[in-house]
Amino acid sequence: MKGLVLSGGKGTRLRPLTFTGAKQLVPIANKPVLFYVLEDLVEAGITDIGIIVGDTHEQVRAAVGDGATFGARVTYIQQDAPLGLAHAVRIARDFLQDDPFVMFLGDNLIRDGIVSYVRDFEAGGMNSLIVLKEVPNPREFGIAVLEQGRVTRLMEKPKDPPTNLAVIGIYIFDSTVFEAVESITPSARGELEITDALQYLIDHGFRVEARHLTSYWTDTGKMDDMLEANRWVLEQLETAVHGAVDAQSALHGRVQVEPGAVVINSTVRGPAIIGRNTVIENCYIGPFTSISHDCVVRNSEVEHCIIMDSCAIDAGGQRIESSLIGRNVQIQPIDHKPRAYKLVLGDHSRIGLL
Repeated sequence: MKGLVLSGGKGTRLRPLTFTGAKQLVPIANKPVLFYVLEDLVEAGITDIGIIVGDTHEQVRAAVGDGATFGARVTYIQQDAPLGLAHAVRIARDFLQDDPFVMFLGDNLIRDGIVSYVRDFEAGGMNSLIVLKEVPNPREFGIAVLEQGRVTRLMEKPKDPPTNLAVIGIYIFDSTVFEAVESITPSARGELEITDALQYLIDHGFRVEARHLTSYWTDTGKMDDMLEANRWVLEQLETAVHGAVDAQSALHGRVQVEPGAVVINSTVRGPAIIGRNTVIENCYIGPFTSISHDCVVRNSEVEHCIIMDSCAIDAGGQRIESSLIGRNVQIQPIDHKPRAYKLVLGDHSRIGLL
């Protein structure tokens, strides 16, 4: 069995971060979301993996390389435009050949992995297996209708959803899916929808089964999703201190201090992670905070945040919370008058002022 990971797309819901970076590389607990996907595939015994890439292909290639770090072999498949999940399957046919495969969206995070789904598919004699999750906002997803446990209908982001069973970003197919993706036509939004391909399989007598996910999952498509995902991953954190913590500092709960990091005259209350070569000085770092590598954070209170690499932050004793801060960001106080906010903000930025 092979893996097909989708790592293209524009990431519009995470702008302005995704104007300059791939959404799949935004870190959760200091590790890119995409890495969790690759690890889940390898855990399920899938080591021959194709990655669909788009405009951010150089960043994805640089981060993942040939896949050897994950115990896998990675092939990159360029998608010139985000024309739908079924289009991604279509252009990956030379890589996939006639092998069954798991298609996994590269910005999806699932707590318990995919081993059970792969084993069910291998043992079940089905043509496709989809994973469903009850959601409070079904209009935002592909939705499945079941009758007596069988999948009978699928629709993409319906205005009036008949169920709240969302088709999340994990699909398993055999080679019959190629007949489906070659037969369907673009939807009203100009994409080849995977829900249409699945409906084709159902309508033509192929066996499509579903499994219900009861554990945690998110597609990390919005800031709040990223922060919540960061929260539950950090909840699994084990204490590990490989950096330096001075005598005036205190670590409480599950805290990781990575090699080269320095904590000076500060309190860190876990779960929290301080990245390699990062300096924390005169700070309170609260729970559910991830601070990436090569940052300097001084004179600040930070809680329930993701701070990406190479940031320099001095909040002048003020508090930063529930924030997603991109790479190479500088925050510093001013001590002259008149006092004023001086901002450089990209499109779609959001900022709260006291």
